[in-house]
Amino acid sequence: MTEENEMDGYRKIDNYNLDKIETLAKSYSSILSDLGEDPTREGILKTPERVAKAMLFLTHGYDVDPAEILRSAMFKEDYSQMVIVKDIEIYSLCEHHLLPFFGKAHIAYIPKGHIVGLSKIPRVADAFARRLQVQERLTNEIRDCIQDTLNPAGVAVVIECKHLCMSMRGIQKQNSVTTTSAFTGAFENEKTRSEFMRLITSSLD
Repeated sequence: MTEENEMDGYRKIDNYNLDKIETLAKSYSSILSDLGEDPTREGILKTPERVAKAMLFLTHGYDVDPAEILRSAMFKEDYSQMVIVKDIEIYSLCEHHLLPFFGKAHIAYIPKGHIVGLSKIPRVADAFARRLQVQERLTNEIRDCIQDTLNPAGVAVVIECKHLCMSMRGIQKQNSVTTTSAFTGAFENEKTRSEFMRLITSSLD
């Protein structure tokens, strides 16, 4: 099903799998009943369908091949210095509670014969983030995909996120941030890794 929404001159087109929407909506309707709600109440009559569409969007990374994203924009280039894309917004769902975690990723690689279109690096991060995740695995998956596909001299990934499963429930700590990192090749050298860390924490202002 293709759904078109026009608002203030902006045309948005969403593609949905009708069978998945119907199956998920029935499940969410049952969940609402189990929580003590009336799924036929006017205010939430369309909630099961809305949530079904939202979940399909939030997990659309299952339908994306991150390696193919990189392969689609690989170019031969004689450049062998660090390439960094930092402050990449990350939005994902914790696989333990289906609650969001969000923050920023900082990704670098050192080319060895090939570079990649800069926009593809955030796309790879998004492809893995839009799945049920834990931050540790997400960090490794981004690193491994770039390393295996581009075969660079090294890859560095640092992710900083807030987890709503920690702030909304459980320990309920509002300001905690989780940082994970993963390195390959040249970034396993302390000097190179330190340069990367300095660059992602510095400002050009």
